Amino acid sequence: MATFDSKQAYAPQEEVFFDDGREIELLHYVYGRPDINLLRGSPVNVLRAIDEFGRTRKYLMNVGEAKGAIVTELIAEIELGGNPEFAAVASSLIELAGLRDIVRVVVGTSDGSLRRLHAEGELTTIDILFLDHYKPAYTPDLKLCEQLSLVRPGIVLAADNVIKPGNPPYLSYVRSTVDEKRQGAEKADDADAFDEKCSKQYEKRQGAEHLSHGLRGDPDLVYQSELINSFEPTGVPDGIEITRCIGRES
Repeated sequence: MATFDSKQAYAPQEEVFFDDGREIELLHYVYGRPDINLLRGSPVNVLRAIDEFGRTRKYLMNVGEAKGAIVTELIAEIELGGNPEFAAVASSLIELAGLRDIVRVVVGTSDGSLRRLHAEGELTTIDILFLDHYKPAYTPDLKLCEQLSLVRPGIVLAADNVIKPGNPPYLSYVRSTVDEKRQGAEKADDADAFDEKCSKQYEKRQGAEHLSHGLRGDPDLVYQSELINSFEPTGVPDGIEITRCIGRES
């Protein structure tokens, strides 16, 4: 796909948590299944196979069936970014599912990819923003999208894992009034809001300096936000925050 149109969505994705080869193991698992022919051209069956691997073999950063039902009501097409190895695995599974002409995989960090695609004129608007990556990057990435004028009334934001492990700064930001955001009362970039495990997850691979802190975003945007309770693929209770931009205050 050379350009973005109004039907496309962008879902920024940082580098994955794990460095133990589980993504390659997943690929072997899927392609080694005796029912592989039932997976060809079937996104539903491919996703079920991925979820089964995550439940029975090794934990994956996948959305899972319960949350997937929520997200698929919002997202028709998803573009992901990630590291080269994970991108190769994703591309292979996308090909197997018959979605090669719909889904494009972008290699790179979320903020870097957003800036590059915007500068190249490929990303001019977003209809749906699905956030399911490094938790402290949710708010800076949203603010970056606001600052690049990619967020407008009508956009829908879907943020995963807002209960487990949680994301207080993001929830504070999207639930704040325009006045609160103008005053900086939401403390959206407060790293202390995350537990040590969450804050250190990416330090080995990327470093905390990677985050685009200090972004003002567009505080004049008005959001309407609600929590949809759901479950992780492992059965752990969690939730997705569904946020709609409903206007702008001058």
